[in-house]
Amino acid sequence: MKIFLSCSVFLLAGAVQAFASSGHGESGSTMTFTSTALGYASLVIFVLAYALVIFEEKTHLRKSKPVMMAAGIIWILLAITFRMADLPPEMAHNAILHNMTEYAELMLFLLSAMTYINSMDERNVFQALRSTLVSRGFSLRVIFWITGFLAFVISPVADNLTTALLMGAVVMAVAKDNKKFVALACINIVVGANAGGAFSPFGDITTLMVWQKGQATFGQFFYLFAPSLLNWVIPAAIMSLFVSKDVPQPLDDKVTMKFGAKRIMFLFIMTIVTAVSFHNFLDLPPAAGMMLGLSYLGFFSYYIKVKEKRKIEYDAPFGRAEGGEQSESFDIFKKIARAEWDTLLFFYGVILCVGGLSQFGYLALVSHQMYVGLGATYANVLVGILSAIVDNIPVMFAVLTMDPVMPLGQWLLVTLTAGVGGSLLSIGSAAGVALMGTARGTYTFGAHLKWAPVVALGYAASIYCHILLNSRLF
Repeated sequence: MKIFLSCSVFLLAGAVQAFASSGHGESGSTMTFTSTALGYASLVIFVLAYALVIFEEKTHLRKSKPVMMAAGIIWILLAITFRMADLPPEMAHNAILHNMTEYAELMLFLLSAMTYINSMDERNVFQALRSTLVSRGFSLRVIFWITGFLAFVISPVADNLTTALLMGAVVMAVAKDNKKFVALACINIVVGANAGGAFSPFGDITTLMVWQKGQATFGQFFYLFAPSLLNWVIPAAIMSLFVSKDVPQPLDDKVTMKFGAKRIMFLFIMTIVTAVSFHNFLDLPPAAGMMLGLSYLGFFSYYIKVKEKRKIEYDAPFGRAEGGEQSESFDIFKKIARAEWDTLLFFYGVILCVGGLSQFGYLALVSHQMYVGLGATYANVLVGILSAIVDNIPVMFAVLTMDPVMPLGQWLLVTLTAGVGGSLLSIGSAAGVALMGTARGTYTFGAHLKWAPVVALGYAASIYCHILLNSRLF
C-alpha cells in the first residue's frame, strides 16, 4: 500500500511539474489539462477508486463498482474541461467512443473464451484431469513439478486464473494438511501460470491487449517462450529442494467427462484458429473471430441438448433423473451468464479511467518521464515491478495508451515483465489472489513474500534471457 501511495504521489508530483512547465496547459501543438483543477480532481478520483479495488478483500465491495463510477465522473469532468476550453463538443464524444471500441473488442473476446471455459468445466474436463492426478500416487516432489508444469502449459490457452484454481485443487486434495508443501506448491503454480500466459496472446489479458493493439503479431509472442520458461524453472528448481519426497495416500476420486466434452475442446481450438486467421489474413479484429467461434459452440450446444433430452426421456420419464430431481440440459446462455462479469465490468472502468486521464494529458507526462527520462529498458522493467503492486491490466493499458516509440523487442519486454511481474507478490495477479482464497491461512501474502527473492531471480533471468536471445529485435 505504501508503494501504491508513492506511485500516486509520483503522478500528482508530475502534475505539479507539468503545471510549472506547461504554462497555460499547451505544449507545442498538443493540448494538455494536467494543470487544471478538474484534471487534479480526476486524478484523485482514480486513486481513491483504485484504493477501494486494492481493499476489495476487506470491504467486500466488488472491484468493478468503484472504477465504473470513477470512469463516469472522470469523463464528465473531461467534457466540462473541453467546453471551458472552447474545444469542439465532438472531441470528447469521439474520444470516449474510441475507448469504448477498445473495450468492446476486449470484452467480446473474453466473453467467448470464458463461455468455452465454463462449458468445459460443466462437462467435467477439469475435474477429470484433477481426478487423474490425485489418484496416481505420486510423491510430493513429483506433484510439485507436475502441477507447476501443467500450470505453465495450460495457461497459454486457458487463463491463468482458471489454471491456478485447477492446479490448486489438485494440491489441496493431495496434501491439504501439509501446510509447508501447499504454500510452496501454490507459489510454484502462480509463477508457472503467469509465466505460461506471458508468451501467448490467449494466456493473459496484457498479452491479449498488446496483440489486439497490433504491437506484435501472433507468432512473435513465441519469442518469449524461453524467457518465460526460465522465469518458472529457476524458482521451481530452488523451491523443489525444500519439498519432501514423501508419498501421500492415493485418493480414489474417479471423475469422467460428460458427453461432448472432447468435441468442445476441439471447437475451442478451432475458435482460436479462427480468431488468429481473422487477425492475420483478413485484417479483422480477433474478437470477431472469437464470436464466430462462439457460434460453433452455440450449434453444438443445441446438439448436446437434443441428445441429452432424448436420453433423459428414455431413462427417466418426465425429464426427472433418479431420486426425483429435475435434470438440467446443456444451455450455452447459462454458460455465458456464468462469465466473470465483475472482471469484465472492471475492465470497462479501467479502460475508460485510463483513457480519460490520457485525454487530460497525464499519460503523456508519465510516458515522457519514464521512457525518455529512464529509457525504454528500465521503464519496462519498472512496469513489471509496478504490476506486482497495482494490477497489471491498468498498467499495461496505460503503456499502450502512452504508445511510446519502441522496437518490437521492447514491446515484447514490457509484455513479459507485465505478465510475470505479478508473480513477485501474491497480490500481483489474479492467480495469486484466487489461491489465497482457496488455500486460506496456508498460502498467504507472508508465505509468498518469504520466497519473493527466489521469484525475483527468475524475473531477472527472464529479462536477461530475452535481451540476450532476442537482441536483434531491439
